[in-house]
Amino acid sequence: MGQPAGASEVGAGVFLTRARELLDQVAERNAGAVAEAATMITHALRSGGIVQAFGTGHSEGLAMEIAGRAGGLVPTNKVALRDLVVLGGEPAQVLFDAKLERDPEVAHRLYTLTDPHPDDLFVIASNSGVNGCIVEMAKLVKDNGHALIAVNSRAHSEGVPSRHPSGNKLGDYADIVLDNGAPYGDAILRMADGGSVCAISSMSGALLVQLTIAEVVRAFELGDEPAPVYRSANIPDGDEHNKTLEARYAGRIRRSA
Repeated sequence: MGQPAGASEVGAGVFLTRARELLDQVAERNAGAVAEAATMITHALRSGGIVQAFGTGHSEGLAMEIAGRAGGLVPTNKVALRDLVVLGGEPAQVLFDAKLERDPEVAHRLYTLTDPHPDDLFVIASNSGVNGCIVEMAKLVKDNGHALIAVNSRAHSEGVPSRHPSGNKLGDYADIVLDNGAPYGDAILRMADGGSVCAISSMSGALLVQLTIAEVVRAFELGDEPAPVYRSANIPDGDEHNKTLEARYAGRIRRSA
């Protein structure tokens, strides 16, 4: 039997089909941008820089995809709103402000706490690319001479106004934009009531990150250089391997629970 008239096309099988199609499209459409981003990151690492990854809300997950995970690059640091408390000494209550990511002033405090080196490169993730903290951080990054890679949804960003006083958006400051392909509103399956369900930006953003990392490591190996890559801490000698590499960036990369 088919679905009743007016029923939505929602289900695991439908999502799997749509997700596969979208991820293939994202990989194909971003192939050139991924290659450029990898070249930029490789140059930064060879110059002694590290990758500073920042995202708020669910986009913090993309920063976690970049910094401090098994199979990923060691010279990476995650910048997060909680740094205000953990590193900046602010009261924990500040993190209960649901609009914290909309405050441009927060970016100044985070950038100061991060204390990046001149050769550090930033990757900033935001599906919409319009919140004040994200946009201000992008502006600070460029004002201070860093390379900037943005990961967002072009469709969503173009469909909403900026929440930054300048009227600019994340992509306006980026050297390279990786488009995660998410539709306006992020969710890809239509419900019977007209709403949408099953967000895709986390999956497509992670794909873009891993494609880029693969190209960075490829560049190192083509140059007969050992790539600084984490091993899982849950395999024999993993901790020893990782600590040896982390020591090269002491004081510059932070790993917290």
